[in-house]
Amino acid sequence: MKKVSRFFEFAYLAVMVLFLYQAYAEWGQEGGRSILYLCFAGVAIFMYFFKRSFRKRFEANNKDR
Repeated sequence: MKKVSRFFEFAYLAVMVLFLYQAYAEWGQEGGRSILYLCFAGVAIFMYFFKRSFRKRFEANNKDR
C-alpha cells in the first residue's frame, strides 16, 4: 500500500512538470491555454502535498495499533 501511495505522489509531481512545460511552450501564443495549464499544475502540486500528508497520517495511525 505504501509503495502504491508513493507512486501516485510522484505521479502528481510528474503531471505538474508536464503542465508547466506545456504552459511554457504555449506562453504568448494567440488563444493559448497557458493559464489553464498553470492552474492544473497548481492543482497537481496541491494534490501531491495533500496525498503526502494523508499517507503520513495514515502510517502514524497504523503504527500505534
